[in-house]
Amino acid sequence: MRLVNLNVVFVSLLVLIEVVSVCNGRVLSPAFYRKSCPQIGRIVRSITWSKVAANPTLAAKLLRLHYHDCFVRGCDASILIDSTTGNTAEKDAVPNRSIGGYDVIDEIKTKLEEECPDIVSCADIVALAARDAVSYQFGRPMWQVLTGRKDGRVSLASEASRDLPSGNANFTTLQQQFAGLGLNIIDLVALSGAHTIGVAHCAVFQRRLNATGKGDADPSLDPEYAQFLRTQCTTPPNPAVAVALDANSSISFDSHYFVGLRHNKGLLRSDAALLIDPRSARVVKSFQGFHAFMANFGLSMKKMGAIGVKKGARDDGEIRKNCRVVNAAN
Repeated sequence: MRLVNLNVVFVSLLVLIEVVSVCNGRVLSPAFYRKSCPQIGRIVRSITWSKVAANPTLAAKLLRLHYHDCFVRGCDASILIDSTTGNTAEKDAVPNRSIGGYDVIDEIKTKLEEECPDIVSCADIVALAARDAVSYQFGRPMWQVLTGRKDGRVSLASEASRDLPSGNANFTTLQQQFAGLGLNIIDLVALSGAHTIGVAHCAVFQRRLNATGKGDADPSLDPEYAQFLRTQCTTPPNPAVAVALDANSSISFDSHYFVGLRHNKGLLRSDAALLIDPRSARVVKSFQGFHAFMANFGLSMKKMGAIGVKKGARDDGEIRKNCRVVNAAN
């Protein structure tokens, strides 16, 4: 298949994403709170930046929080809802048990309720905090966040276990999951680039170190990298040990993830899967350049942020007073 000029693809995506944002979430706008809560940007940025400055690992956690929210029931802050006696919520599903950053969202929400009571949704806070957490190292917003989401009232652990992409997924499964949400192959590769920061526990990729049960590593892993992973995870054996998703730089948001990927140092099976398909492999190659990656990452984040947006009571949306609890019925 002939390689399509990626610059043309990128421009086309920009136009498409603006249309999708309008079609899937008519209320979403970069200026949604301009009159009702003009201080929202300053408040979210100030709190998020101060927290990431004190703990750089929070950038990956807040970004992952946004991902895991949007992939289940859309971007409606359902991941923030606490479990109750009668319901196990998303945050307690197995794939979400290592998620963090809830306390940061709580602090932002508390401040915004003081300044703009009953105005700002938890879903918008999650989207803004994810952007600002990544942007801290650059000192400026790295992509535009559209706002105007409402919060959902339903959160089920069973849906999170079913709908979240797995670190062990193959390319076909990943493509189908993303396509089902209106995301294409470029979005798949760009959003996978979030693995340039953060960690994964040994339990998530342990099978790659013993592919056939005879102690042999997945052949798609660089042998030296596989040996390094063994030293991290098996001396002594501990599935709870965490390893950097990007072997080059687990805290800096950059394009090193794609460089490592092309050297067979993708930590997860879902990372290595991006090299299987010729189309995604070409995008991986192009994203080794930071500017190409960052431009498209921002576009894909905007597109992801429009998934399943709730706009009001008719689709069971509300503005939660407390991000952890749905509002009491009137």
